[in-house]
Amino acid sequence: MVRKLGLLTYVARRLILLIPVVLGVSMLIFAITMCFPPTIRALLYIRNPQALTPENIEGVIKKYHLNDPFYIQYFTWLAQVLQGNLGWSQTASAPVFSAILVRFPATFEIIVFAAPVIIILGLYLGIQSAVYKDKILDHITRSAAIIGWSLPSFWFGFILMAVFYGYLGWLPPGRLTREVQHFVDSSQLFTKYTGLYILDGILNGQLAVSWDAFKHVILPATVITVIDIALIIRVARSSMLEALSKGYIITAKAKGLTQKEVINKHARRNALIPVTTISGLLVASLMTGVVITETVFGFGGLGSWAAQSAQQLDVPSVLGFAMFTAIVFVIANLIVDVLYAFIDPRIRLA
Repeated sequence: MVRKLGLLTYVARRLILLIPVVLGVSMLIFAITMCFPPTIRALLYIRNPQALTPENIEGVIKKYHLNDPFYIQYFTWLAQVLQGNLGWSQTASAPVFSAILVRFPATFEIIVFAAPVIIILGLYLGIQSAVYKDKILDHITRSAAIIGWSLPSFWFGFILMAVFYGYLGWLPPGRLTREVQHFVDSSQLFTKYTGLYILDGILNGQLAVSWDAFKHVILPATVITVIDIALIIRVARSSMLEALSKGYIITAKAKGLTQKEVINKHARRNALIPVTTISGLLVASLMTGVVITETVFGFGGLGSWAAQSAQQLDVPSVLGFAMFTAIVFVIANLIVDVLYAFIDPRIRLA
């Protein structure tokens, strides 16, 4: 009971700390928009593209105090954000909030398959590489990690697509084939419950849609996994080597504990803390979009949309994406902090 209350108190403290962090980040993001004239900033408050007339823009400038001091403009904008109004995305031809909701499932669908493999397999290989330091397994694992980390994602993506789509015809680019996409968009027999086509296909009883979506996910998920797993392997190996060199590990071995007991009961828990940090930040960065991979495979996720918005100087879209990114990283840090408390209960007292 005491442990449970301690954990709840720890989580409550972290949740309270999120409020000033989010406000500070949002204030910094909004401050950057002050570099633009009021006529550009007025787009942050316009939901209807038909309203983009000089008269309406002047009305928006007066209504939302775009010529007033910074703090008045910030709180006016924040009130709109809390109502879900992030402005109009010219890139997506839709409200920014809707554009994020539409594109996030595409990015998330890739991460669902890539992230577990990256973390679990990367952690396992990193620990095994440390345990068998300077053995064949260690050399193979380190070499594979270096190669994976060095691969340009666009080049690796093109190679995979050339082989598995161009030559073998197995795994096409995009999210769905043209016929299936038409069925999903226009058929009354298909409902988009989540925007995740694999899951929606199952929920609709259309397994052909799920299978088609799964084939499209394999290659982008493979590119992300091969490149990003190298980081987890390197961090896990370094952390495990450091843990194995500690005095309490030497004492445990001297007491007659087997290598398996020393690793599982003592060394691995301490090695998990740095890996947890890196894994949380890695997943958060993936959740906000993988620009190159999504562009190469035409996947239409958050990353490719954000890149297009930046190229077209679509201020509302860029600002909305920045806010979404900030919130994702704040939540990721909260989850990492909670995982710390599970891994090492002493952290709750800090």
